[in-house]
Formats: sequence, structure tokens, C-alpha cells
Amino acid sequence: MTDIKIYDNFDDMGLNELLLRGVYTYGFEKPSEIQKKAIKPLLDRKDIIAQAQSGTGKTGAFAIGTLSQIDVNIKGTQILILSPTRELAIQTKTVVDSLSSYMKINSHLLIGGIYIKNDLDTLSKTNMHILIGTPGRVLDMMKRDVLNLSNLKSFILDEADEMLSFGFKEQVYDILQFIPKQAQIGVFSATLTDETYKLAKQIMNNPLEILVKNEQLTLEGIKQYYVDTEDEIQKFDVLIDIYSNLAVSQTIIYSNSKRKMIWLRDQLIDNNFNVDIIHSDMSQPERNTTIKNFRNGTIRILLSSDILARGIDIQQVSIIINYDFPREFTTYIHRIGRSGRYGKKGVALNIVTPMELKSMRECEQTYNTQINYLPAELEEIFK
Repeated sequence: MTDIKIYDNFDDMGLNELLLRGVYTYGFEKPSEIQKKAIKPLLDRKDIIAQAQSGTGKTGAFAIGTLSQIDVNIKGTQILILSPTRELAIQTKTVVDSLSSYMKINSHLLIGGIYIKNDLDTLSKTNMHILIGTPGRVLDMMKRDVLNLSNLKSFILDEADEMLSFGFKEQVYDILQFIPKQAQIGVFSATLTDETYKLAKQIMNNPLEILVKNEQLTLEGIKQYYVDTEDEIQKFDVLIDIYSNLAVSQTIIYSNSKRKMIWLRDQLIDNNFNVDIIHSDMSQPERNTTIKNFRNGTIRILLSSDILARGIDIQQVSIIINYDFPREFTTYIHRIGRSGRYGKKGVALNIVTPMELKSMRECEQTYNTQINYLPAELEEIFK
């Protein structure tokens, strides 16, 4: 593998001066580990496969590395970033807009749940330097021939393990047919299966690889605990007992089914908890309102499907609870990454039945990690 040069300061990377100003204004002082390794190769237009833990500045890495390539005088889109969910795309655009606030560039969000006419009008009237979107809407715009990609410099696949999985793979391959041969391709993800890795290499040109081993994936600073129950019925009693004995600010609770989430929300409301729900069947305005209310503290508990397992950066979340243990082990990594953002301490708590306990132990072995039994003195988990 090619030796990767590490840059310990943003000043040494050769970034656009206006972007550098935006980087420091955004609050970045020193680059994170993934930023030290990935920003300069991206700036140098190298293809890159990068695996980085959730909450370690992955979005900042590919945003900074690609934004510095933009020439505001060139017509047409120069950067295209693809995300698997609307929420992640929205958050990525927020980061991009903040970092580029001094650069006078135009960006646009291409996601479902928004009138297509709005996208068509915007793309026809304004030169968009950077586009961030989800596969369905981006492909639709490509097929309508409203995107000028002749000067595209960089194509970024975020959360690539999901983007190259069964649900999105065909759309991504269709999108690739519109990507110019000379464009750089960047593949980023917190987890990468062997199959995803092979697929990624097939679409790239001698990519630089920044990878970590499975045993390094469970996040530093996140303590992992579990409580075992005899059956599903006992889970709710355990949850109420935890909240009765633990003072926490904001919590995300994950369930594997929408029906169970709705039932759980109703039960928690009956017990006077400040709670709301988010899932993929909600409209985009509904989802946006829910996230906004959770960010500002109006909602203290958010029940979620795996729509929030990836990419939602809410600093106040110090604990996540898996009411159901996830079916896919990679999802576990993404879920627990919602706590302990950017090196802060976080807690992941799993409430498991005997069947789920078996699955949890297999997940432990896969990632060579340890999930401890929840101590009787709950305050101990945050020490």
C-alpha cells in the first residue's frame, strides 16, 4: 500500500485561503485523523477509499478536500456528493455551506420529498458549483439532462457500504454512466464489507486506501452496556426503570420496526415522557421539523428506525439505546456512533432478549469489542 503522508495542520495542506478561513470559523482547529490523511489526496485529485469511524470528521474531510478544488469562474457542477438518506444529505450540505461561507460558491440539495419543479427551476437559472443529493433525485435530474457535468472534478460516495448495497447499487451504477472519465472518485464509509470494497475498486482508478481493521471500528470514548430480559414484554419495564434512575439530556432509541416504534412512543407519552418519532414513511417537512425539535431540546427522546443510524450529528446526545439489537452488525457501529461525537464520551445501551443476546455476542466477536453488563449504580456509566 502507498505510504500516506499525514498533515497535522490545515495551513500545510495548500487549501484555498477563503476555504481555510471557513474551516477555522466553523470551529475546526486541528485536523482529525481522517482529515490528516484524506484531505490532501483529495485536493490532489487522487481516487480514494476511506474508512473512518462515525463522529471523526469524515464529512469535513471530503468537504474540505473537494471544496478547495472549485474554480468559481467555471460553469457547471464541479463536485457531486451522493448520500443514502435525505437527513445525511441535508446535514452534509449544512457542513459544506458553513465551510465555504467565504468562497462565493453555489450549492444545491437534490433529495426526494421536494417538488421536482423547484430543482428544475434552480438548476436552469443558477450555476451550481456543488450538488449534494440522494441517488433517486440525482439520477432523475441526470436523465432530464438538466445537469452540466462536463467540468465535474470530484464524485463522492458517502456511506458507501449502503450506497453499493442491493438497495442503491443499480442507481449508483446508472449515475456513474454520467460521470466524466476524468473525474476523481472518493468512497467514504464507517464500515466497508469485502464485497463493497471490491465493488468500489472496480469503479476507481488505482485508489489510495485509508482503511481500519474491524477491531478498531467500535468507537473510542463510547462505553457499551447491555441488560438482558426474558422476553419482549419485559423490555419496556427495563426502559422505564433506566429512566427512573438515570439523568440524561437527549437520547435516541432505536427499534427495528415502525410498528414497535409507534407503540413505544404511545407508551412513553402515557408515562409523561417528552418523545417523538422519525421514520422513512414520514414526509420530508415532518422529518425536518422532528430533527429541528430534537436539536433544540424541545424533544428529549427520539425514537428512530435506522434512518438516523448514519450521519446525524447532534452533540447533546450522550446515550443511545438499542430497544432492538440491530439485524446487521455494521448497523450497530453506525447506531452507537450517534453518541460520543468528536471524541466526547458516549454510552450505548442494549436491551436484549435471549435470542438477541446471542446475536450481540457474535457482534462482539466480529469487532473484537466488549459490551458489559449494566452496573447497578447507573451513574457509573458516565464516569
